[in-house]
Amino acid sequence: MKKTYTTLATLAVSALLCTGVSSCADKTETKAAPAKAKTEKAASNLPNYRYVDLDTVLSRYNLAKDYNEEMLRLQTNAESQMKQHQNKIQNFATTVQNKMQNNGYLSEASYKQDEQKMANMQNEAQRSMQSLQNNIAQAADQAQKTINDSINAFIESYNKTRGYDAILFKAATLYINPELDITDEVVEGLNARYNKVKK
Repeated sequence: MKKTYTTLATLAVSALLCTGVSSCADKTETKAAPAKAKTEKAASNLPNYRYVDLDTVLSRYNLAKDYNEEMLRLQTNAESQMKQHQNKIQNFATTVQNKMQNNGYLSEASYKQDEQKMANMQNEAQRSMQSLQNNIAQAADQAQKTINDSINAFIESYNKTRGYDAILFKAATLYINPELDITDEVVEGLNARYNKVKK
């Protein structure tokens, strides 16, 4: 399941494409005028772009967490079904072996019949597991697309009131000033919107 989560995290990189607009972000007002002036001056010295840590977003965004739980449930179900197939085949193989040891087969034809039955059981198990894995892959793709679309839509809406020239993905940089980090704001906004929809 770690592989599923990694895939979601990797493919969701596209969710944080640069968003171009014009003015600087508004800063929260404080009661003390000098402190406010100092904050505004500091903000004006920062470049007009910000960054988001996608790994943090995916680990804290409730939509992504819900999908990860669903992927875990599907994978656990697949593993359980695989175990059932294995046990069924193993039990039948043991039965065939016991019949051979106790001269239970009256003819070669009856042995061949059981041998074919075991091959059919194995083929059916493979088809069943392939179908389950295909379903999980499709579900993971859909989850990734939904998460990407949600983050993209939020970033676009978010930036309309902030006016940053670009919102970058932290992992794409070697170094970036921590003061430019808006990850907490983005996570808070995403969860507020998602939780409202769920209600």
